[in-house]
Amino acid sequence: MEQFIKDFADQFDDTDINEITPATEFRQLDEWSSLIALAVLNMIEKKYHKQISVADFKTIITVEELYKSIKE
Repeated sequence: MEQFIKDFADQFDDTDINEITPATEFRQLDEWSSLIALAVLNMIEKKYHKQISVADFKTIITVEELYKSIKE
């Protein structure tokens, strides 16, 4: 989980990693945008070899839920 949070945080330019915890509702982050969403999905595909559909991604609320979805 710790490495995933680092990888997730790397997709942001201005958001401090300390703002991101497993319970973070990532769409509530000030810097969140559709461009960052695409970057996150791309990172997951390249680094974790897992594809998440847009429909599934829309149902995920927290960083921990996202992490669990790629570990399934």
